[in-house]
Amino acid sequence: MTPYLKIAAALIAGIMTAITGHSATPEADDDPDEAALKRVRQKVFRGKYHTVIDGDTVMMLVFNDIDVFPPLRFKNKKEEEFYWRTVRDVRKALPYAKLIAETLTETYEYLLTFDTEQERKAYLKEMENEVFDQYKPQLRRFTKGQAKILVKLIGRETNQSGYDILKAFLGSTRAAFYHGFGKLFGVNINSKYQPEKNKDDATLNRIATLIEQGRL
Repeated sequence: MTPYLKIAAALIAGIMTAITGHSATPEADDDPDEAALKRVRQKVFRGKYHTVIDGDTVMMLVFNDIDVFPPLRFKNKKEEEFYWRTVRDVRKALPYAKLIAETLTETYEYLLTFDTEQERKAYLKEMENEVFDQYKPQLRRFTKGQAKILVKLIGRETNQSGYDILKAFLGSTRAAFYHGFGKLFGVNINSKYQPEKNKDDATLNRIATLIEQGRL
């Protein structure tokens, strides 16, 4: 299996973790290391150039865009604690979502190199089995809530729902099965990431953006 397929196939395992609930307890959770977060953070400066001001050559630094959000106002201590737990969970899930999104297009292109649909299905079945063995130790450290956040963040990065991606990898029949199975556990893999309409998605987007900009 190529590295691209291994990484992108982790998405399947992540979605299945969210659906089945076979994940860590909150007490077993750990925060991501700084190396993982560094990969998702954008640089402070977009670039630089030199210009002449009053006869002197001056270096000008161009900053990347900085998003400004309204101040946070919590109704009570419980709501504040929930927000900071969500920050912790997004910090853990965001590097995985970024990595998957960056390789997803290349993975799709790779699958197109197979000559027949039968070869593609056989390879996807092999990939599905291998990826669970490889990523199971990492994903078992995710709580169910963190796995659900991972699915949402993948939607943020790819503009596709978990259902759409499972359909592309596993076909309509199996995607529909997992969708129905997931709903029994309170996970809708066909839900869209809509921060402009959904308050929870807006909170995830705010946190993810602040992490990307090095402010959380």
